Amino acid sequence: MELLLPRPGLGQIKPYRPAQPLGEERPWIDLSLTVNPLGPSPKALAAYRNAAGQIHRYPDSRQESLRRAIARRYDLDATRIVCADGSDAMIQLFCQAYAGPGDEVLCHEHGYQGFLKAIRVSGATPVVAKERDMVADVDAMIDRAGERTKICFLANPNNPTGTYIPLEAVQRLRAGLPPHVLLVLDAAYAEFVRRNNYDCGVELVENTDNTAMVRTFSKMYGLAGLRVGWAYGPPAVVDALNHVRGAFNVSVPAQAAAIAAVTDVGHEEATYAHNSHWLPWLTHELEQLGVRVYPSVCNFILARIPADPSLGVQQVMDHLARCNILVRPTQDYGLPDCLRITVGSEEENRALVRALAEILA
Repeated sequence: MELLLPRPGLGQIKPYRPAQPLGEERPWIDLSLTVNPLGPSPKALAAYRNAAGQIHRYPDSRQESLRRAIARRYDLDATRIVCADGSDAMIQLFCQAYAGPGDEVLCHEHGYQGFLKAIRVSGATPVVAKERDMVADVDAMIDRAGERTKICFLANPNNPTGTYIPLEAVQRLRAGLPPHVLLVLDAAYAEFVRRNNYDCGVELVENTDNTAMVRTFSKMYGLAGLRVGWAYGPPAVVDALNHVRGAFNVSVPAQAAAIAAVTDVGHEEATYAHNSHWLPWLTHELEQLGVRVYPSVCNFILARIPADPSLGVQQVMDHLARCNILVRPTQDYGLPDCLRITVGSEEENRALVRALAEILA
């Protein structure tokens, strides 16, 4: 019998590997995933519970109330918003709609790994532009774009580096790409950035017909377990995404919780204030231990472990695991000597620093 083989390219996808060891049930301090340490908004929790009696019904396939709530919060046109079950799913929708075998999709060297998976699943070929000092290099990306390029993905800010490029550079990227290339700006961490030279991409979306923006409810809004993402784009792009997405792709409780979360500005401000205090604190404490910490505008840091023949990333991770602390290795991002560490609660942050001091001091 002839062996049934999957489509070429799927074998190159690296399956997601959770940081928690298989079968080990412990009270972990999990700083491996970039979640909100304050949890979700109380309003979102209440809306989620209230939706429980409606889970026998199908969700609103048009996502009307959710799109309107997002539009009100960010002063957007609701007709140009489309939602999905997480920003990962939205990224995959872009590839399904615009790329396939024989096409190329452009991304950047240490960019979000979800791009590569979505590209390969669609059958397209990923083209990776080099970064400069852990920051996306606009000139390198423009140089790698060609006739076969269909999409250019830019994570801004980027995961796992925590770096961003200013609005002027994003505008230059858009101007330098061929007009047939759809520029997709992944702004999953935009709510954490309040810099005068940063823009999530709304202006480019509204003033061009070949730019779109992706956002998520998983980070600032603390709804990672519900999987809600959204995109803002030109009408033709939104129409294409609506053609390929599942009709009921965002569940009843997920829509209800997201509507409540996006209206709770107080919880968003509390989350921003927490991160604004503990991100620099964690950076300083790790630098005091000899760890190089790259400048981050997100709710996590990228830490380079000091070069030591007797001590490497795995040894540090093993020690942290013995202290019931999980962090994210970044070898899959081409950063084998680094760890991505989420900003946790005060107790979690202090526990991390104590554990690192034990092995690095």
